[in-house]
Amino acid sequence: MNDEFAEAVYEIAGMIPGGSVLSYGDISELLECAGPRQVGAAMSRCGDGTPWWRVVRASGLPPLGHSAEALPRYVAEGTPLRTSGDTRSQTRAEPGYTIEMAAARWNPAETERGAIEVTRSALAGGSEPIPKTSDPHDWLKP
Repeated sequence: MNDEFAEAVYEIAGMIPGGSVLSYGDISELLECAGPRQVGAAMSRCGDGTPWWRVVRASGLPPLGHSAEALPRYVAEGTPLRTSGDTRSQTRAEPGYTIEMAAARWNPAETERGAIEVTRSALAGGSEPIPKTSDPHDWLKP
């Protein structure tokens, strides 16, 4: 895994305010490199300090396998949710809720966009840009 890319992903995730989310694809677009799968691969390795629950699938589904752990965080932060059943009987494939992406998607203010640009520039200047690819394993290989 490219450590510089992963750190850039974690920096963007850390900028997302409580009650808001970005999709994996949103982050790849902000960084102008890689793709949603690569962002997901990085997020799967993030540390405790990264608000992983604020990075979701484009459909509004929470991170795969973490819906039960994420739900109380969404509720506490006031993240707009749409329930689709009994959240107490959620499964990995059917969590019982989705995030309302239209209401919850973070739209960075101008000052925040400046911080994102700094992160993007540091990533681009630190090494070769990570090409967009449909196969996440292409760039993960040493």
